[in-house]
Amino acid sequence: MPPAPPNTPAPCRVVVCRDCCCGSSKVPGVDHAAQTARLRATVPTRVSACLDLCEQANVIVVQPSAAGRSAGGRPVWLGLVNDPDAIEDIVAWAHAGGPGVAPLPDILDLYTIRPPRRGTAP
Repeated sequence: MPPAPPNTPAPCRVVVCRDCCCGSSKVPGVDHAAQTARLRATVPTRVSACLDLCEQANVIVVQPSAAGRSAGGRPVWLGLVNDPDAIEDIVAWAHAGGPGVAPLPDILDLYTIRPPRRGTAP
């Protein structure tokens, strides 16, 4: 991805879980490398260790840009992202501005999941 011109606001970012379940043979029939490559080619993307939602593999989090956060945008967690069309929908939403800037597409609403609760006793 080429660097942004000076004075261009930072875009939203994507975090892709690729650890114990996400991105592994535990989710068969998915080209995990192609998913990650497609996102990295178009959106600032970080690969993460386990995000603790293995039952929802593959998990992707779309984080708002500074402008999106200023407008009230919060990270959007997406689960069961196992279809190339879903990746294209994420790319299109990110290019439109992502959380806080562009409305969540109806199709991606079907993939939304709750993030895991941190720091709670079992």
